[in-house]
Amino acid sequence: MYLEDYFAIIQEEEESFIGEIKEEADLIRSEIESLEIKTLLSSETDKNNAIVTIHPGAGGTESQDWAQMLMRMYLRWAESKGFTSEIIDHQIGEEAGIKGVTFLVEGRFAYGYLKAEAGIHRLVRISPFDANKRRHTSFSAVFVFPEIQEDIKIDIKEEDIKIDTFRASGAGGQHVNKVSSAVRITHLPSGIVVACQSERSQYRNREMAMKILKSRLFDQFQREQEKKMEKLTGDKKDISWGNQIRSYTLQPYRLVKDHRTNVEVGNVDSVLDGAIDIFIKSYLKLNFKGV
Repeated sequence: MYLEDYFAIIQEEEESFIGEIKEEADLIRSEIESLEIKTLLSSETDKNNAIVTIHPGAGGTESQDWAQMLMRMYLRWAESKGFTSEIIDHQIGEEAGIKGVTFLVEGRFAYGYLKAEAGIHRLVRISPFDANKRRHTSFSAVFVFPEIQEDIKIDIKEEDIKIDTFRASGAGGQHVNKVSSAVRITHLPSGIVVACQSERSQYRNREMAMKILKSRLFDQFQREQEKKMEKLTGDKKDISWGNQIRSYTLQPYRLVKDHRTNVEVGNVDSVLDGAIDIFIKSYLKLNFKGV
């Protein structure tokens, strides 16, 4: 055997050894990230499914199209995480986009992740609906609520709710046009209105609408408690609801920036295709209070 053959054997063994070390390192890194996420997601409802509602801001078709882009972004993200999604209420825009949407994301820690996305999202781009190709700024609001489990009791009195039925819109064939199966529930004391039209059965739509109402009432109660604690402790921290949390700029340059964490990503297409983990994890780390 020539000397060159020995060197070749040693090199092959070295490459194999390095490869094994890299595999072990990747496995350890994955386990550390998993433990880190479990630590960050330690609140009572973090492990729950998430109910996501998106409303376009002022601006008509432009904002409605942006709301639809956000809906797609979250559905693609959910798919990449192995979660399942179900659209509960979907209002199609007159020209393009959506007037509003509510969907359920089912999966362990779905709410824990998606709560980081609640707030106002801003888009800057050359409008595809403007014949003069001018730059437009659009806003859409994202609301995220935990789906409430059966072991959490939310008392809703019959006299406190108003229930309306109407014909569902969108996909569904002849059924949606002939039967008033969609349900809208108004909670009179709080003014909260929820609707569901995803099921063919009026009973199932009412059941789902009540579940969403309970989730929103529970979320409202939690936020009221947080405000009371802020007054007692003098904490002036902004909860971030109703504020611009992230900007997505397509022109004159391409950049997505989170204004809470200052995380920036240049690959806008990837973000709009669901690659938002970097923003979610950065937000969770920033707001982690410990157990």
